Amino acid sequence: MPELPEMETYKKGLASLIGGRAITNAMIQREKSINIPAGKLTKAVANQKVKSISRRAKYLIFQLENGSCLLLHLMLGGWMFFGKEEDKPDRTIQVQLSFGDRRLFFIGLRLGYLHLLTPEAVQAEFEKIGPELLDLHFTLAVLQQRMQQRRGILKTVLTNQEVLAGIGNRYSDEILWHAQLRPDQKAGHLDNQQLARLYESIRFILQKGIEQGGYMEHPLHKGDGKTGCYQMYVHGREDEPCPRCSTPIRKKEISSHKTYFCPYCQY
Repeated sequence: MPELPEMETYKKGLASLIGGRAITNAMIQREKSINIPAGKLTKAVANQKVKSISRRAKYLIFQLENGSCLLLHLMLGGWMFFGKEEDKPDRTIQVQLSFGDRRLFFIGLRLGYLHLLTPEAVQAEFEKIGPELLDLHFTLAVLQQRMQQRRGILKTVLTNQEVLAGIGNRYSDEILWHAQLRPDQKAGHLDNQQLARLYESIRFILQKGIEQGGYMEHPLHKGDGKTGCYQMYVHGREDEPCPRCSTPIRKKEISSHKTYFCPYCQY
């Protein structure tokens, strides 16, 4: 599932590709991916310029010039491609927005969605999710307060979007490795030093993920050399040597998620 760095990479890439451009047409090939009838959505977005693109956690918000918004959540397996019809991937496309001779293809939206909403409805969607982790208002004190209230294990708490918004299965492993914390310890039992390490690692790993274009293997457009350059430290690297101490990386299932960690230097 795309996480915060992947969605920020998409946001930056799409801002230069479609920012200020008008949607000339929309095609809906899976009505479950949208929230209103296909004909109504197509009519509502036609000839509307994309005024801005913003991100909140794992969501993208396309603000249209008439004030309405398209809210995107890619969920598991979702991704996007921008280009001409002849350049599109050989995959099932659920939704596409046309911008003249180029289109933004939404792929793998089996669980994801693109909803047309008012700005107020978009904000209502965000009421129950946690703080924006790269915002200046997300301080160590905020993290301490949120962690000390939790009884669950650290991996599960980190990926709980109501606690901290934007971290998923992959980056939680990366963050915990960088902070030298075991994923299966109790979140509420961390001392101040451990919490400080966790805070710095959240900021470091997510920023590094953004700088390196996230981990998505699919390019956003033809010739895209930015998307997907992030290399995982531990996630998906079972039995490979830990980059810090060379101990073989171990895999363990935690809350139905494959979790990767170093059994020696994460404690």
